[in-house]
Amino acid sequence: MSAFLPSIPRRRWLWLALGLGLLVLLWLGASRLMADPAEGFETATVTRGDVEETVSALGKLQPRTYVDVGAQASGQLKRLLVQPGDQVKAGQLLAEIDPQVQAARLESDRAERDRLIATLKDAQAQADYAQGELARQQQLRAANATRTDVFDQARRDAISAQAKAQAIRAQIVQAESTLKSDAAQLGYTSIYAPMGGTVVSVDVRQGQTINANYTAPVLLRIADLSAMTVWTQVSEADVGQLKPGMSLWFTTLGYGERRWSARLRQILPAPPKPVTSDAAGAQPASAAASANNVVLYTALFDVPNGDGLLRPEMSAQVFFITASAHRRPTVPMTALTLTDKPGRYTAQVVSGRRLETRSITIGTHDRFTAQVLSGLSEGERVVTGRKPGGEPSLLSLRW
Repeated sequence: MSAFLPSIPRRRWLWLALGLGLLVLLWLGASRLMADPAEGFETATVTRGDVEETVSALGKLQPRTYVDVGAQASGQLKRLLVQPGDQVKAGQLLAEIDPQVQAARLESDRAERDRLIATLKDAQAQADYAQGELARQQQLRAANATRTDVFDQARRDAISAQAKAQAIRAQIVQAESTLKSDAAQLGYTSIYAPMGGTVVSVDVRQGQTINANYTAPVLLRIADLSAMTVWTQVSEADVGQLKPGMSLWFTTLGYGERRWSARLRQILPAPPKPVTSDAAGAQPASAAASANNVVLYTALFDVPNGDGLLRPEMSAQVFFITASAHRRPTVPMTALTLTDKPGRYTAQVVSGRRLETRSITIGTHDRFTAQVLSGLSEGERVVTGRKPGGEPSLLSLRW
């Protein structure tokens, strides 16, 4: 071989090198032409899908219908007949307060009423006698057979006796009223369920002394858990987008990705009133939010709870649907570049063997996906980003 190489003229070596170089260039060019223009980029395909624009907020679940059962009578709680979780019916006996004080007061009222009735009989007899004496004096006066002062005294006694009887009648009416009031107080020592439902909380213990003289203490809460209301706190920046009747959905921490759907029932006209600091000087959450200039409005909606999965005080992540598009061409938001015109974007689209910049109009969108109104068709590929360490094709940069 070494003997053969020197026999080849230098010119032929030059032509051989040029030929090899030309082959390499042709191979590189063909490789470039055959290469994907989006090589080195992340891409996505325009597909049909659903898009929702939402306003998110946090809420708390509460029973749609509930009642706090209080005590209207004071005394020791002798019997507590229910516990949290018990199902009760309307009119069912829940608790009993020691009735001895109320029973003794009622017995005293009856005795006072009977005394007044007996006193009235005596006063009425006195009044009847005085009226008869006045009638006799009137007859004698007509015959000019009595003195004027005796007649005047008889008239005075008749009027006085009648007034005393009338006063005792008024006292009897008052005694009857007191008797009815104390009889009602005795009835309040037995506490009955005002509605059917579930006992969700009990705030007292058997044997505890109840003082209802100033405020009615709450003993327990009964709730109908077949329907729940979500109390949602919406910021003032978002509340203007909410309308009664609009669709929404929410999730809870306890049930993963499960969604509950509902419609907005009401937006309360004013935010909750801030609560002042307590005796220890601690500032409640509502007061702290107000101090931070965060204004939250309360939005209410109801949701059926037939399966009983939703419980009071559960947290809810709520999404109010302000706009939606179903089964429409969609594109990832990462593929879009904002322009100076509202709703107008640009995107890099794979077109044959090149990338082209195209003007795109979008409609409904969230943080991740946008509805395509114009500029893209279903099935087209768009560039969403550059691959880590990837280099774009030279032909894809400016073709």
